Amino acid sequence: MKKLAHYTRLLRVHQWVKNLFIFLPAFFALKLRDGFVLEQDILSFIAFSMLASAVYVFNDVFDVEADRLHPIKCKRPLVTKDVTITEGVFLMTFLLIAGLGLFVFVIKSPVATLIAGFYLVENILYTIKLKHIAILDVVVISLGFVFRILIGGAVTHTVLSHWIILMTFIFALFLALAKRRDDMFNFIETGNKSRKNIQGYNLDFLNVSITIMATVVIVCYIMYCTSYEIVARFGNNVYLTSFFVILGILRYLQLTFVNQVSGSPTIILLKNRFLQLVILGWIISFIAIIYIKI
Repeated sequence: MKKLAHYTRLLRVHQWVKNLFIFLPAFFALKLRDGFVLEQDILSFIAFSMLASAVYVFNDVFDVEADRLHPIKCKRPLVTKDVTITEGVFLMTFLLIAGLGLFVFVIKSPVATLIAGFYLVENILYTIKLKHIAILDVVVISLGFVFRILIGGAVTHTVLSHWIILMTFIFALFLALAKRRDDMFNFIETGNKSRKNIQGYNLDFLNVSITIMATVVIVCYIMYCTSYEIVARFGNNVYLTSFFVILGILRYLQLTFVNQVSGSPTIILLKNRFLQLVILGWIISFIAIIYIKI
């Protein structure tokens, strides 16, 4: 059981929550009540989660020495030798074959398979080189979230609006910059450069950039809610959901600037009850407005 726990940490199963973005296109398009659409989304979630975990293992194998310098990453299974490099490579290979196999032979979406391939190539390049280039590193991370919704659109044959692509990219950029701010604080406190790109950032730049992205996310969401196409399709009440978006952004800014805990958005989400309630409130309000049509 202990070995299984180490494998779970290596695969970063908790990070699979990010892959829920795959469901967003069908959710906004009112298609989740369709059994075939829901099945395709679930299969895509499983397949993409396998590929994402394979990427995480590749990153840990490649960065095992650099992770020893990081106060949190030094506890990863490959660094502590709870999982051997050989075991890691075997798991990575299995997940790659299984994930791609699902896309090719079960989901049978050439477009989704191609996007998944782009995601893999992007992350290999990110691990080897791109994550060491300031600004480009957070852009690559953000594109990973866009790839998720593109896959969700492809497997459910949903046409994506410019709003969902734009908001996903900017919101992911906001989270990635907050994560870099945490890396900067680690550098200031320990003097260890866990990332080579740390010299391309400083607190002033990150604080301003995070604030700008937070502002743009809120403005974009309000513009989406009040746009002609949304009002015509869902009615005049969609703007009410922006209350939860604003609350969520403010809470995350508080955690970033006041509590100084922005290193892992996924862990923050899984542990912070306030954010969980805000997201639950947003989901319930959106379902009530666009599905039940209150």
